[in-house]
Amino acid sequence: MKSHFKVTFLGTGTSQGIPVIGSKHPVCLSSDSKDKRLRVSVLIEIDDKTYVIDCGPDFRQQMLKNNVDALDAILITHEHSDHTAGLDDIRPFYFRQGAIHFYAAKEVFTALKKRFAYIFETHNKYPGAPTISQHPVSKSEPFLLHNTLVTPVEALHNTLPVLGYSFKGFTYLTDVKTMATDEFEKIKGTEILVINALRKEPHPSHLNLEEALAFIDKVKPKRAYLTHISHHLGFHKTVQASLPKNVFLAYDGLTIEL
Repeated sequence: MKSHFKVTFLGTGTSQGIPVIGSKHPVCLSSDSKDKRLRVSVLIEIDDKTYVIDCGPDFRQQMLKNNVDALDAILITHEHSDHTAGLDDIRPFYFRQGAIHFYAAKEVFTALKKRFAYIFETHNKYPGAPTISQHPVSKSEPFLLHNTLVTPVEALHNTLPVLGYSFKGFTYLTDVKTMATDEFEKIKGTEILVINALRKEPHPSHLNLEEALAFIDKVKPKRAYLTHISHHLGFHKTVQASLPKNVFLAYDGLTIEL
């Protein structure tokens, strides 16, 4: 029997989200719900298991909005705040479930221990603090999420290594600027690709729209979805109309199934 695989885009915005606080940019003032973007994250449901990639500052809002009441694991791409600042809001899950499984590069855990020392405390830990179960992962070794094989894919975010995750024909990448050839080969021909496209102008640590489309053309997925979008990319409706027929501008709340 074919397994159930569903992806929900919890957030598709860049580090400031859209609208940006205090901005008078036309996209920030848009009344189109698809132009309002929380920080980037996805919910993945495989059969009866539920996973989230990244827990940024909008994590609590995203969990409530999407009625998520249980989590089997959280996968982290890298340590930047827009991907990890919601870590404390795992507490309701921890109180019900116990330690929450986290998968990330060991360098990410090192960074999180500095910023969230009270969560990683081993002596006299505050009883209200959550506990996480650490699962260090690397680009060289696929791992199992229950019965699902996950392949980590490394890219560079300027000079910072970030991990994407590829499983069951679905590949999720964000904050990518460059990727080594051997890593690229892991995802070639994936059925569905999610990739960042920050804006039209070049950026030192993110793919712009032109670069993202070139990346998609090399991977050759059946469908591709653009995420980690800033207001400078333009109005959702306008950008979508300009894209190739198999490329879609993701938006908060979009769901896809494999």
